[in-house]
Amino acid sequence: MGRYYHGDIEGKFWFAVQSSMAAERFGGEMYEPNYVDFIFGEEHLDDVNAEIKSIEDNLGEMKEKIDDFFKVNNGYNDDMLLEAGIDPKYLSDYADLDLGIKIRDCIVQQGSCQFEAEL
Repeated sequence: MGRYYHGDIEGKFWFAVQSSMAAERFGGEMYEPNYVDFIFGEEHLDDVNAEIKSIEDNLGEMKEKIDDFFKVNNGYNDDMLLEAGIDPKYLSDYADLDLGIKIRDCIVQQGSCQFEAEL
């Protein structure tokens, strides 16, 4: 069973790595019952871009290693990651980077981005 987000962007949160609240770090507005609604407008774009850059800076060269790893693997465990020279502590930021890019692209293309995230 996974936790999904859907609306203007769609995806699945990474199991045991990524919180349903991951979009919060990009500065959107949140509303809460069983789902959390996130709303981003053009006024959030600078914050989203700044957080994306911060994550990319934090990942550094590790991003390319993780990109290459997932080009050939559709699953992972800590042993596989360590064998590939990837520190598992970077996976949360890597997963959040994907979410941030989806949010940014949605804002740029549509002027806003709204989605629900399962809790």
